[in-house]
Amino acid sequence: MITNISRKLFTMLALKITSTKQFMNSLLVGDTFDSFLLVEGTLSLATNFTIDGRVNGDFFFADGEESSCPKDSNGTPYEFIPWADIKSTCFNLIKGKHAPRFFKLVMQLKPDSALKMLQHESMSIDPSNVKSLNLIIKYSENSCTLTTGTSLKTFDLTKEPDEIWDKAIQKFLNLKGIEYDVL
Repeated sequence: MITNISRKLFTMLALKITSTKQFMNSLLVGDTFDSFLLVEGTLSLATNFTIDGRVNGDFFFADGEESSCPKDSNGTPYEFIPWADIKSTCFNLIKGKHAPRFFKLVMQLKPDSALKMLQHESMSIDPSNVKSLNLIIKYSENSCTLTTGTSLKTFDLTKEPDEIWDKAIQKFLNLKGIEYDVL
């Protein structure tokens, strides 16, 4: 009985990408994941790199010019760096003769995009109570997996945001032509 409850309380969707090369191109070269922010990243290459995705406001505001600071559609600065702004750095670290030993990217859907998506769904909780819709991308041994997750501002026993996000990420991947198997 406790096991059944645990499964309902901790739902996540795990997907295995079936074409790693195509996925890596979509991730690092294309604009497929530009609607995401990078929360953190770990890359294991010839040496290890750790990326804290938190936007360093001092970098953008030091000269009194805040126009280049990444912002949402309402003009609010993002807490984390948009993937579009950091992916070329990650690509330059990863490209070369050798495949990475490992990498892990913790991403979240941009908050304005997440709120807009959730507002289109009929949920028993207020969509503004969803803190973030997350996507963890792991690469190891020429294999890539994606894991979904949600972060809430309040407790929700129904797990509606999890279910909506799980379905949305599968629809997103299908629309982008990214093939996967559900694990």
